[in-house]
Amino acid sequence: MRWALVKVCLAVTAMVVIAFAVPLGLVIKEMARDRAFSDAERQAATIGPTLTITTDREELTRAVLSTEPGGRGSLAVHVPAAGQGGERLEIGERRATRQDLETVRKSGRAAIAEVPGGSALLQPTALGSGGIAVVEVFVPENEVSNGVGTAWLVLAGVGIALIVGSVAVADRLGVRMVQPAQRLAGAAQDLGEGRLGTRVPEEGPTELRSAAVAFNSMADQVVQLLANERELAADLSHRLRTPLTVLRLNAASLGEGPAAEQTRAAVEQLEHEVDTIIRTAREQRPQTQGGQPGAGAGCDASEVIRERMGFWSALAEDEGRTVRLAGVDRTVRIPVARPELAAALDALLGNVFRHTPEGTAFAVDVHHSGDAVIVLVSDAGPGIPDPESALARGASGRNSAGSEVGSTGLGLDIVRRVAESTGGDLRIGRSVLGGTEVRIWIGLDGGPAERARRGHRVGRRDGRRGPRGVRGRNTEFRGAPGAGPHL
Repeated sequence: MRWALVKVCLAVTAMVVIAFAVPLGLVIKEMARDRAFSDAERQAATIGPTLTITTDREELTRAVLSTEPGGRGSLAVHVPAAGQGGERLEIGERRATRQDLETVRKSGRAAIAEVPGGSALLQPTALGSGGIAVVEVFVPENEVSNGVGTAWLVLAGVGIALIVGSVAVADRLGVRMVQPAQRLAGAAQDLGEGRLGTRVPEEGPTELRSAAVAFNSMADQVVQLLANERELAADLSHRLRTPLTVLRLNAASLGEGPAAEQTRAAVEQLEHEVDTIIRTAREQRPQTQGGQPGAGAGCDASEVIRERMGFWSALAEDEGRTVRLAGVDRTVRIPVARPELAAALDALLGNVFRHTPEGTAFAVDVHHSGDAVIVLVSDAGPGIPDPESALARGASGRNSAGSEVGSTGLGLDIVRRVAESTGGDLRIGRSVLGGTEVRIWIGLDGGPAERARRGHRVGRRDGRRGPRGVRGRNTEFRGAPGAGPHL
């Protein structure tokens, strides 16, 4: 498109230059010719008064030589013979033919005759005796074309400059039009290949700018639709995990027998399928620009934690678990979508109920350090012997015999994704209750979360949290010994 525009502009400019330059060059040539013969007519007229007075050779010779063209041999006077037997008088060098002289004398009108080396202006002049003399002025070829070559060169230079300038302007315009189109085509290809964060600058001509706006809007809608679909699948799956946990606990109380074993096996199979759906939904997270949550993606952590704890508290009461909640008495805005945080909390609390015996106490604490929010989920179980293995993404818990005992990596992987999406991280340590403490660091502006981590120390035995000396009230818990590690 760019070169096509340049070629069109080149052709149009060349046609315009030819259409104006060629006629103008011809006009300049004709003007130079007219100027040369006008000077010749004026020079011929200078000898006219002398011819009306006398036809004496000596007088005419002096008059001819006194003129500029006569002095350089370009002026001649042809006087016809007076009466019969008279002598024809010619002064100066004759270049025109006698036939041309007779034709001008008889017609009484000036004429231009082609002669070797140029042209001759033949000007008839009336004599005092009533005859017609012819004054001949020789005009060399160089005087006829004087200045024409220079004028043509100037016209050619101006024409070339116009063509070059128009090509340069067309090329710049072509770049301005082609580059946005190329960016739009490249972005469409990237979007088709799955790079959903691709956007194009909204610049260029009005039409291409409108196309860029429409493309960006379409890409945003595609990302939003995919995100909604993914979130819906993950959210529905997480909502299934919560009643599945209750169902699993109820199935454990059925005792022994074929029906009880079949029920527990069916529950485990259902849990496995739900975990597979969640993992698939998480792994298909679209990669958008910057990897940061979009506008309006944040939520109030305190409100979400209170809501989820209200749900789990009913189950904790049935199992005789002591529950403590701290730090949720004020609004704490975090850059995490509400479903994401709810899913992370459900994963951690579900692990507490799944991997600790009934009666084991647990607590949830929220601390706000200014540039990061810390969420602590603690229990009074025996803890995790190998936190590094527990943090292995997507791992499955197996006992010493190699049989699967339940998903252990998926829940923590969900929590890890939530923390890392804000620049934070996930850590596992020993809680003041004696069991496991899972710490979620949620950065409020991405980068400063790392500085917050260097300035805080969590999980001290004296029950304090961080440099501000926030005392963990969950030290009041008394829990029964756990049956195994939870993740």
